[in-house]
Amino acid sequence: MDRQISKEEQRRAKAKKLLPYIIGIVAFVMLSIIVMLMMRARVSREDLLIATVDSGSIQTSITGSGKVVPAFEEIINSPINTRIVEVYCKAGDSVDAGTPLLRLDLQSTETELKKLKDQIQMKRLELEQQSVNNETNIKDLAMQVKVKEMAVNRMEVELRNERYLDSLGSGTGDKVKEAELKYHTGVLELEQMRQKLSSERRVTDADLKVKNLEINIAEKNLGEMNRTLDDARIRSPRKATLTYVNDQIGQKISEGEQIAIISDLSHFKIDGELADSYGDRIGVGSKAMVKLGREQLPGIVTNVTPLSRNGVISFTVRIDDDNHAGLRSGLKTDVYIMCDLREDVTRIKNGSFYTGPGSYELFVMTSDDELERRSVRLGESNYEYVEVINGLNPGDRVVINDMKRFKDSSTVKIK
Repeated sequence: MDRQISKEEQRRAKAKKLLPYIIGIVAFVMLSIIVMLMMRARVSREDLLIATVDSGSIQTSITGSGKVVPAFEEIINSPINTRIVEVYCKAGDSVDAGTPLLRLDLQSTETELKKLKDQIQMKRLELEQQSVNNETNIKDLAMQVKVKEMAVNRMEVELRNERYLDSLGSGTGDKVKEAELKYHTGVLELEQMRQKLSSERRVTDADLKVKNLEINIAEKNLGEMNRTLDDARIRSPRKATLTYVNDQIGQKISEGEQIAIISDLSHFKIDGELADSYGDRIGVGSKAMVKLGREQLPGIVTNVTPLSRNGVISFTVRIDDDNHAGLRSGLKTDVYIMCDLREDVTRIKNGSFYTGPGSYELFVMTSDDELERRSVRLGESNYEYVEVINGLNPGDRVVINDMKRFKDSSTVKIK
């Protein structure tokens, strides 16, 4: 005979059937929690750069790129069309003023120089010859004038005599008229000869001046050729380091072609570039800070190009310590140009996270082992600090190195 099952037994039986499912669900939830804890974003404390937010002043700056170049550099160009015959120094050599660097083929130039000297000598002889000829002609004309003056004087005497005789009745009117005509003709001829003498003197003086001017021009050309020839004997203009020399013996080079560069490698400056949008914030005399590795070298802007090229303007910074041991020609640097001073602002240390004013997602330490992502708005900066507009308060500890790999995590665990 069948026995009726009590409700308590039914509940127990039902619970036994559900127990495996309940255990499975609990195990799954616990496993999920463990997996989530294990997969939670973590970062090593050694990989973090932590900065504490504080209050203070910021002298804002704009950032440009720079390159270390010698404070003095001179390019030596060939003054003539020639070829390289011999090279005396190699790149990297220290040279004194007057040290020969290389020898050029000067034969054609020296020939032209000798030819010009001969031409000048010939012009001087021509000038001397012309001076003698002019002097002879002038003397001949002057003598003719004197002779004519004597003849005119004689005619004047004859005219007076004829007039006297005519007054006594011994002469005739025709003879008086003839004497007068002869006398007046002689006076006109004398005046003509005097004018010719005067004109001849002016012409000869002008000819001599032209000849002297030609000689002066030729002598100036000779002096210029002498200087060119002297420049073609390539020497170092001062004590420096030879950083480049064309050492291809026999190579033809054109006038004005670069053949050597000497540089002072004991003193340096910075050639920088900056976006032209900051052109109104930089000028000659602006203070600058050159970041050289972990060192910061103060300086001053000495030159700014007035024109923008490809969206950038160029400038030059003179470094206070221009012979610093860390300076090397060609070394790339960051250059900070100082602008306005802002007092009593909330600020944090500058780091690789900062790329300019705007909104950022930064991680703030909420405990010794946890970071929390926070939206922050940052303003202007300099090479040391960044202005905090909102999102952070003095005393907050903020990660200032790059945390882009955790951009999808709201919290990060510190290992």
